[in-house]
Amino acid sequence: MLPVIAIVGRPNVGKSTLFNVLTGTRDALVADLPGLTRDRQYGYGRRGGRYIVVDTGGLVRSPSGVEALMVQQAERAIAEADRVLFVVDQRSGPTPEDAAVAAKLRRTGKPIILVANKSEGVENELVGLEFHRYGLGDPLPVSAAHGEGLDALVTTFLAGLVSEENLAAEAELDRDTIRIAVVGRPNVGKSTLINRLIGEERLVAFDEPGTTRDSVHVPFERDGRRYVLIDTAGVRRRSRVEDAIEKFSVIKALQAIEEAHVVIGVLDGHETIADQDATLLGHVAEQGRALLLAVNKWDHIPEDQRDHIRNQLELKLPFLDFAERHFISALHGTGVGLLLADANRAAQAAMREMPTPELTRVLEAALEAHQPPLVRGRRIKLRYAHQGGRNPPVIVIHGNQVQHVPEAYRRYLVNTFREAFRLHGTPVRVEFRGDTNPFAGRRNELSDRQRKKRRRMIKHKGR
Repeated sequence: MLPVIAIVGRPNVGKSTLFNVLTGTRDALVADLPGLTRDRQYGYGRRGGRYIVVDTGGLVRSPSGVEALMVQQAERAIAEADRVLFVVDQRSGPTPEDAAVAAKLRRTGKPIILVANKSEGVENELVGLEFHRYGLGDPLPVSAAHGEGLDALVTTFLAGLVSEENLAAEAELDRDTIRIAVVGRPNVGKSTLINRLIGEERLVAFDEPGTTRDSVHVPFERDGRRYVLIDTAGVRRRSRVEDAIEKFSVIKALQAIEEAHVVIGVLDGHETIADQDATLLGHVAEQGRALLLAVNKWDHIPEDQRDHIRNQLELKLPFLDFAERHFISALHGTGVGLLLADANRAAQAAMREMPTPELTRVLEAALEAHQPPLVRGRRIKLRYAHQGGRNPPVIVIHGNQVQHVPEAYRRYLVNTFREAFRLHGTPVRVEFRGDTNPFAGRRNELSDRQRKKRRRMIKHKGR
């Protein structure tokens, strides 16, 4: 399970900048304005390991109004976290607000790592001397804006949380087991669907949002194949999360997505596709997980409205064109029987091995059918392809001028490989790599004889 790292501190110390650097995104708004971040922001760490990062609003003394809600969000992030990064501003030094945050963090009992941000240009032995008064250990000097000290920070906060040996042993143990995560908004029928798939009332299903409050792993076996179904709490907009017991729903959903081979995204056919649906399913695509879309409660939808729902899927979820669509009734079992078969196919497609000769033959056939466009009068040349990874399948194509390959041609190649190798239900990633010139940047040194010849030619031309 992925560790959870929360970033907290008073306003305007660089928490969102640090979040963006660790996740490799620009998801958190950054500006020289205190209080810009209010809600919790979640992301997958991409620097130095695998983890979940939570950005928070600033903790302030005596909050009121919207600040009180902002502090509640930060406190929930602290409760969710395995480690807490307490960010302070090295330039401005300790403040009463920092002292209040430090006192609050000490009472939580969570492992705290003191991070002295904006430490560029300061000698390491001088960084954070004034912050030792908080009793949280030696501050780690970083500069989130300039990318300094971040590798040491990641190594520190992941120490003891992630073991590569444990990850390898877990992967070996679960190699023959297909893990299927069922995600979606509250009250769309996730628990009812799992009960229908396993054929018993294993999970509590009730017509009230928030019935499921934690991720539940349900192992079972069918037709000689072992599965683990992961039921998750419904993910709703944070502005609607008032019950403190729901605070872990987003974290649990993200961890379930990371843990799964296949994800079933459940949508309510009676409701429109919301931004929250697109955001959650976007996390699935971002992580490269195989995906099935299950539109539930289909049996109660009139025929004249069904085409409208299909059009909404195409309009609002165009980035999920690889996902198989199922229109089901989890309560009555309509269409549910096909889900496991498609989940098997999607898991096999995500882990499929593609030999280099076959990939290159498919590439050559695609080039013969449709050549890449000209770039400044020169044709883009794609020479050969090989597999660069699995789950999701990654295909690496080598050639010349690959940086000019249009996005439309990339999609054409993705669809070609998908059909040739039956990669249905899983995202496919195509990467281009140019041929490197081993002599690039090296100056050709002339011999004495060549220099004399050059001088004679210059002298001759000057006459």
